[in-house]
Amino acid sequence: MFPRLETDRLLLRELTEADAAGIFACFSNVDVTRYYGQEPLERLEQAAEFVMLFARNYQEKRGIRWGIQLKDSPDNRIIGTIGFNAWMPKHRRAEIGYELHPDHWHKGYASEAVATIVAYGFEQLELARIGAVVFVENGASHAVLTKLGFQQEGVLRDYMVQGGKSHDTNVYSLLRSIR
Repeated sequence: MFPRLETDRLLLRELTEADAAGIFACFSNVDVTRYYGQEPLERLEQAAEFVMLFARNYQEKRGIRWGIQLKDSPDNRIIGTIGFNAWMPKHRRAEIGYELHPDHWHKGYASEAVATIVAYGFEQLELARIGAVVFVENGASHAVLTKLGFQQEGVLRDYMVQGGKSHDTNVYSLLRSIR
């Protein structure tokens, strides 16, 4: 059964085919994908494929991705997604990833969602380490992660390609043992 998480303002829930439009709204936006390591989506069908990919990753214990929905949303539309990638239960580690539509930036939603799944990762998934790989230029993610206790470990040079150009990324981690 897929875990459903709640915060004061957010519902983190399983993604369904009905969420393809919300995923497309995020991943087709160049401001959202600028630091994501992928090109913007061009077709709604690509967003539907994301839903299937996220479901398959969860079934195969390789990742878990929640839709981020405002609790007071009248149409249950998601405003972004969040989850763990590169989940390795045997090694008790995963990498966090998230994005929000720009209409919802600077409202504290990212911090609220990240804090919630970090707690879930340590308490329910029994992770020992949660990592993050972030474009050096992505100041907003740097601020969210450091605010929540993540430490920058170093730089991976030319690690991600975006728009045909290689970019350096910062590596962050949060350990359960020092949380």
